[in-house]
Amino acid sequence: MDFLKIFIQSMLIDNVVFIQYLAICPFIGMTSETGKATGMGLATTFVIVLATAVTWPIYRLVMVPNQLEFLQTLIFILVIASLVQLVEFYLKKSAPALYSSMGIYLSLITTNCAVLGITINCIKKNYNYGQSLVYAFGSAIGFLLSMVIMSGVRAKLKTAEVPKAFKGTPILYVAAGLLSMAFLGFKGLIK
Repeated sequence: MDFLKIFIQSMLIDNVVFIQYLAICPFIGMTSETGKATGMGLATTFVIVLATAVTWPIYRLVMVPNQLEFLQTLIFILVIASLVQLVEFYLKKSAPALYSSMGIYLSLITTNCAVLGITINCIKKNYNYGQSLVYAFGSAIGFLLSMVIMSGVRAKLKTAEVPKAFKGTPILYVAAGLLSMAFLGFKGLIK
């Protein structure tokens, strides 16, 4: 039951985009089409879970015993950058169309604050290894969910009559704000 609670809380209640306001750059930049949004969400999901699987033991088994906690951010970024390179190589070989459609945003997973934020949150919340993986997976699915939802909203906005002052980027931020308020409704779900 503990794992289910962590999963739901990380996916909906503490959604990485709508509640924690992380990863706004890919959220706005990669949601113009559902296919690109899903591809970016899946690639980021893979990196988030793998980064947590690698950084948690490094932190607990190497950094803490040697009192190197002050290097946490630097080490975590190096691990994340390495993992993103692996994803990039894989997509370039197996899905060249997706690779080219992601463009610069694929490389930006390295600096995606959601990836780093989730790995650090696992440490801050003092989760064990299993809980950290569930938290990371739930947060990553929450990121994917937010990307797909926003791509659907953007598809509807293409045909909607939007006041001239709100056309383009302003309506995206208004829609994102409304989605954030909707996700706040999940706050009472788990206590």
